[in-house]
Amino acid sequence: MTEFAADDLRASDSDRERTAEILRDAAGEGRLGLDELDDRLSAVYAAKTYGELAPIVRDLPQPAGAPAMAAGPADPARFGAEPTSSGAVAIMSGFDRSGRWTVPSLFRALAFMGGGEINMRDARFTTREVTIWVIAIMGGVGIIVPQDAEVHVTGFGLMGAFDHLRTPPAAPGGPVIRIKGLAFWGGVGILRRSPRLSGNSERGQRQDEWKQEIRERKEERKQEIRDRQEDSDR
Repeated sequence: MTEFAADDLRASDSDRERTAEILRDAAGEGRLGLDELDDRLSAVYAAKTYGELAPIVRDLPQPAGAPAMAAGPADPARFGAEPTSSGAVAIMSGFDRSGRWTVPSLFRALAFMGGGEINMRDARFTTREVTIWVIAIMGGVGIIVPQDAEVHVTGFGLMGAFDHLRTPPAAPGGPVIRIKGLAFWGGVGILRRSPRLSGNSERGQRQDEWKQEIRERKEERKQEIRDRQEDSDR
């Protein structure tokens, strides 16, 4: 009989709902903004295993008595595939690497008086650790990394801007992405995003309802503060 690590076990709808509830509480307490809440909820509803759920709430307080979700080794379905692209060039033009593509161990990109996007939020990886070399000269490159990625940026800007994304501690099972290069009279922007939701309208509606509830809770808190201030002024 095949044995599975805890993080490989399939998550149930109730597991996803419990995780989403942690996010909703965190947003209501001001620990998460609405944009980040939206990203994380998308990742929750797209998650299939405990290993995919765990990193989403790893940096948030867990309710008392909540079952711990293990996070273990890298997902073999996510790593080890053949690369689909080794680089990209935009000279007074543009390029786009996004969707279900496979990132090589070394990816080189050049944007000269042009622009491009390297979107790895839904990508697979040839190896768990990859390097992205970017040169932007009088142009711009946007890089989007997965929510659970460990990111190390050593690129720099010369009369330009090279983002240095702050990375949280490594999430077990996530990729390690090293971003290097130069922005000369140009820019390299780096964002962290969760995988896109697969497209369930009911889930999307539930996210909208939760976001509205959080807005209402925040307004109630603001009103309570105003009421207390008025009472103290009397």
